[in-house]
Amino acid sequence: MALLEHGARRRLRRDRAVRLFFFAVALASTGTLGAIVLFLFREGLPIFEKVSVKDFLFGLYWYPTDDPADFGIFPLIVASVAVTGVSACLSIPLGLFTALYLAEVASPRLRRWFKPIVELMASLPSVVIGFFGMVIVAPFLQELLDIPTGLNLFNASLMLAFMSVPTICSISEDAIYSVPRELKEASLALGATRWETIRRVLLPASLSGITTAVILGMARAIGETMVVLMVAGGAAMVPRSLFDPVRPMPASIAAEMAEAPFRGDHYHALFATGIVLFLFTLLFNLAADQISHRYKQVGAATL
Repeated sequence: MALLEHGARRRLRRDRAVRLFFFAVALASTGTLGAIVLFLFREGLPIFEKVSVKDFLFGLYWYPTDDPADFGIFPLIVASVAVTGVSACLSIPLGLFTALYLAEVASPRLRRWFKPIVELMASLPSVVIGFFGMVIVAPFLQELLDIPTGLNLFNASLMLAFMSVPTICSISEDAIYSVPRELKEASLALGATRWETIRRVLLPASLSGITTAVILGMARAIGETMVVLMVAGGAAMVPRSLFDPVRPMPASIAAEMAEAPFRGDHYHALFATGIVLFLFTLLFNLAADQISHRYKQVGAATL
């Protein structure tokens, strides 16, 4: 009896130690994130002593080195939204249709070869994709469309879509492939066509996984720095067409931070731009989480 009680106490102490370990790891992660956010706000908020929030967010001119300086980031915000939106329009259909092909149309042999290639594409460094867009795609677009420069909004969106498609495709394919085979066979047995089975059974059953794939793919595109720095054109102006050069917020921060005087107005303005980018991505993730939760309920109700 005493041995049993001693063993139970040892297991209890071990379980408590394991819980404390994982709590410490989680606390370290959240603490580090909190420290980064506090540092970001501490360095960015002082700019609003020199310029109002309205002028900062909706000002049309970004000339931080002029005298007096202009700190209007509206063109940067529009560029970030436009690049992300256009890349989403390109990457989501392409990634989803590729996932449907791999899961439902491709032969097992082709799927075994093609799936690792897609996952390998997801691991390509962003600087390589940016270099490809700058050296290959930009001259091609400039010559094909007879435009002043190939470094523009469309090129940046195309490269971001190229980065997002493998993530969307891989995770969506896993979600579709993991739908129980019995559901598909039951639908076909009732006389549904393959397309009707995909549309009414497979997609509703895998909506949660697909929306997660879209969230992860677009999250990579929203905060991407190197690609937009290399191929977006670097012009801090509101775009009037898909082929105008732009400067999204991450590109502006990366391009100018090394030249900004420490703790100067330009320095604080760049950190304030980082705050706006942080809030932008936070709102995107919250909205995407709500959409994912709603689609999960819709998929369950449909089934």
